[in-house]
Amino acid sequence: MLRANKVHILFLTDNFPPENNAPANRTFDHAKEWVSNGHKVTVITCVPNFPAGKVYKGYKNKIYQTEQMSGIRVIRVWTFISANSGFLLRICDFISFMVSSFFAGIFVRKVDVIVGTSPQFFTACAAFLLGLIRRRPYIFELRDLWPDSLKAVGVLRNRYILIILESLELFLYRKALKIVCVTQSFRDNLVGRGIESGKIHVVKNGVDNSRFYPRKKDQKLLSSLNLDGKFVIGYIGTHGMAHGLETILQSAKLLQKTELNDQVRFLFVGSGSEKNYLINLSKRLNLKNIVFLDSVSRIEMPRYLSLVDVSIIHLKKTDLFKTVIPSKLFECMAMGIPVLHGVEGESSDIVKKYMVGMLFSQGDETSLTLEIQKIYRDQSLLSEFKGNAIKASRHFDRKMMAEKMLSVFVETGVKINSRFHRGL
Repeated sequence: MLRANKVHILFLTDNFPPENNAPANRTFDHAKEWVSNGHKVTVITCVPNFPAGKVYKGYKNKIYQTEQMSGIRVIRVWTFISANSGFLLRICDFISFMVSSFFAGIFVRKVDVIVGTSPQFFTACAAFLLGLIRRRPYIFELRDLWPDSLKAVGVLRNRYILIILESLELFLYRKALKIVCVTQSFRDNLVGRGIESGKIHVVKNGVDNSRFYPRKKDQKLLSSLNLDGKFVIGYIGTHGMAHGLETILQSAKLLQKTELNDQVRFLFVGSGSEKNYLINLSKRLNLKNIVFLDSVSRIEMPRYLSLVDVSIIHLKKTDLFKTVIPSKLFECMAMGIPVLHGVEGESSDIVKKYMVGMLFSQGDETSLTLEIQKIYRDQSLLSEFKGNAIKASRHFDRKMMAEKMLSVFVETGVKINSRFHRGL
């Protein structure tokens, strides 16, 4: 069916490879699959700079430039570039992309559907305006309940600004012909706030099983990091305000006082607004069992994950984060890496349902330390989790998720009619 009706998808996102965060990887993997199904995909994005706010080597922050990536036409536009820290500077970044992507989108020919993705919703603003001007359906891909996430981590407390942003948020939900959200909890949230349930589709994050699969530890890399013979506990991902990674450092401190001090090492791979703070905290705590590394490319990521015996997934304790499912959960599952999971809600339900790891209390280093000791000492349990994780990952194959999302686009794109235009 998907090949019977070809559509041209115009996708607006301010994160895209070679950036290596969850939004960039999801969009790229999905777009590749859509192209392989015979559809046309144009992505409007900015020059890669996340999270450090520095333009990647080989790119320049120009007004307009194009490239081809795996059959995807990529248009990169100028933006005000800021590091992933500081609310006002980040807002300037978001708004500049909204303006630049809108004007670039006007000149993309023969578009059938226009998609704007979060986390922040200024990108969706540009998609809505393009849909209005181009008389094409606008679809909102909802990856984060923004601005609620800003409140959750304490970035934004001004009541009046929050009211304005929440009003804009609801406006964009109402005007979208379809909404694709990444968790059932997001869908429930929107329905509870009066958004029509029939236009909301859930397409969870998933994993590219062609890149993430069980493999032996990379011995060369293991030796270069002095991790030979160690039980490696990994945190690989963004080091941001939402992640509460000081809990892991406090757990590392507790483990240094136990008989596992020589056996266990913590491996942190990634960047983010809290990275320097965490490194300095590690020094103040006099931690000798932690290795910090900068972000690595998409291609290199599986090599580093191969070193990990158990992966930690953690977010700060707040009701909002009960609604999210960290994408790193699926990557760990695909590689057969058990998880120590410190996130309540929908993601912990997946861990329990498929028995792929153990839960610990968010923000509680003692709880985390006890679970580390338990899983280290029970190798049969560790092996069971590994097998369960590999099997469970097949339910979250990214190709399957991409086709599910594509079906929404195709259905929408081929049903452009006068009623839709009047609805705008």
